[in-house]
Amino acid sequence: MDKDILNKIDKLKKERNAVILSHFYQRPEIQDIADFIGDSLELSRKAAETDADVVVFCGVHFMAETASILSPDKMVLLPNIGAGCPMAEMADYDGLLRLKEQHPDAYVVSYVNTTAEVKALSYICCTSANAVKVVNTIPKEKEIIFVPDKNLGRYVEKVTGRNMIIWQGYCNTHNKLSRLEVQLTKEKYPEAVVLAHPECREDVLDIADGVFSTSGMIKFVKDSNASEFIICTEDGILHQLQKKYPDKKFILPSNKLVCPNMKKTKIEDVLYSLENLRPEVKVPDDIRQKAIIPIRRMLDVK
Repeated sequence: MDKDILNKIDKLKKERNAVILSHFYQRPEIQDIADFIGDSLELSRKAAETDADVVVFCGVHFMAETASILSPDKMVLLPNIGAGCPMAEMADYDGLLRLKEQHPDAYVVSYVNTTAEVKALSYICCTSANAVKVVNTIPKEKEIIFVPDKNLGRYVEKVTGRNMIIWQGYCNTHNKLSRLEVQLTKEKYPEAVVLAHPECREDVLDIADGVFSTSGMIKFVKDSNASEFIICTEDGILHQLQKKYPDKKFILPSNKLVCPNMKKTKIEDVLYSLENLRPEVKVPDDIRQKAIIPIRRMLDVK
């Protein structure tokens, strides 16, 4: 890694009173320069809690939007403005509005992987880490519209016993992983524990030993006596797992588990953002005031 770039980033962070947040799926070198690394829920909380003036969010667009919603007084930068989320874009404002009109008494639970406009139509948000807890807070007599991830939605239905109206979106990366690929990997590593992200297909989750968010996987590995793990999520998490637990073996069941959007951000992009204070992500105030309500409800779920 270019030490000159690292020194410039470090200097600019101090000058700008900036903090760098990185999702687990980012490139290893991005994770290594971050002040905080986490999943969507952890990073949402960090964005809200930090006293920095500038938040450099190394993730995808909806994450930077969430930080902007929670911290309108802060400048939120997304180093690569082209880093979007196809799943978030599968849920559109007009479509959700029509669905709400058909089910006027339903509570909309929106995965944090949604646009600010969709959040503004929601009762409460959730992440993969707290989706089950969030759904369990909704009165049993109420209908639930779950948007946009069908795989996470089905998993939550199975765990909670609730029947939900589930939007048919999905993560392009997790949805590519097949049950056969996991089974073949398991045959090769019969002692390995299979950990799957709930964005994976239902038939993959059915054969997993545990279903966890990214932070949940890391915690499970920490507490586990096992020495081998088949990791069914985006490959960026391996960097933290290997750093934290070098004596354990981590296996990806497929070479397709790479999110092209999460990998768009490069060190040079972070430097450019700090030098120029752009690209900035700013949610319009009328949308922000509506979208912050379901996000705060989510953050209040213990």
